[in-house]
Amino acid sequence: MHLKKDKIRLITDSGCDIPEGWENTYNIDIIPFNIMIDDKEYWERADLKPQQFYELARNYSGIPKTNQILPFRIEERFLECVQRGTEDVIFVTINGSGSQTYNNAVQARDSLEKAGKLGGMKIHIVDSHCYSVGYGYPVVEAAKKIKAGQSAESIVAYLEDWFSCCEIYLLTFDLRHAKKSGRITAAASVVGELMGIRPVISMIDDKTAIIKKARGEKAAVDEAVKIAAERMIPGTPWIVLRTTCTEMEDYTIAEMTKRTGKPPVMESYSGAAVGSNAGTKFLGMVVKGQSRR
Repeated sequence: MHLKKDKIRLITDSGCDIPEGWENTYNIDIIPFNIMIDDKEYWERADLKPQQFYELARNYSGIPKTNQILPFRIEERFLECVQRGTEDVIFVTINGSGSQTYNNAVQARDSLEKAGKLGGMKIHIVDSHCYSVGYGYPVVEAAKKIKAGQSAESIVAYLEDWFSCCEIYLLTFDLRHAKKSGRITAAASVVGELMGIRPVISMIDDKTAIIKKARGEKAAVDEAVKIAAERMIPGTPWIVLRTTCTEMEDYTIAEMTKRTGKPPVMESYSGAAVGSNAGTKFLGMVVKGQSRR
């Protein structure tokens, strides 16, 4: 089999949630997560699109399960790159604290290296320390840098800088999924729904925390936008993650655009890997804050 040669090959996993088709536009290799819903198996992006996942998840009483990307699957991708004559592979993974993907990638690289199967190919494995478009956006930017002829080292440096600054803010509009997943008690879920309480959640590196509670959806959006805009370095890009909350998503975009003076550089939809944990009725904002490393 003859494979097109790439000097630098960019790989990530399907938790990146980049918009459908962008992997082809920007020449990004995406390894899909395997999702189990009601004892049925799906491959994210390949045969389970976001809207399909939302429908299945709404009608499922349990919690969808995301299976790990095993080392042998990653080894296969690395060996394809060897066949292509690739000089550098950059593999950006979902948060290593919430998934084994990073560790499995390191294991795959070390195994092939020990067996002498990599030749002179270098493999750079980057833990994003975040989720969804928090690493989907910089992966797309990295792909643009590859096309522009930048070196693997400069691209890895860009990625590591972004991940040292990336901050994610979530608003969840349905506490039932949090109850099903065990993140909050059944009693707290019932009380929260009755009172219209909506939490604002921060996800920064390996820490997830409820940083604000508001009564009502618009009030929660206003709080989240205020926090995200204040934390964001002026002039830097921001990103929106959508699910099924169209009205609130549109309102968030309008309010954040007013505060920052610029629209989001990317809008995408949460896929199954992220939605299995966060549900189907939430929205996310990603901003670049001050460097933590």
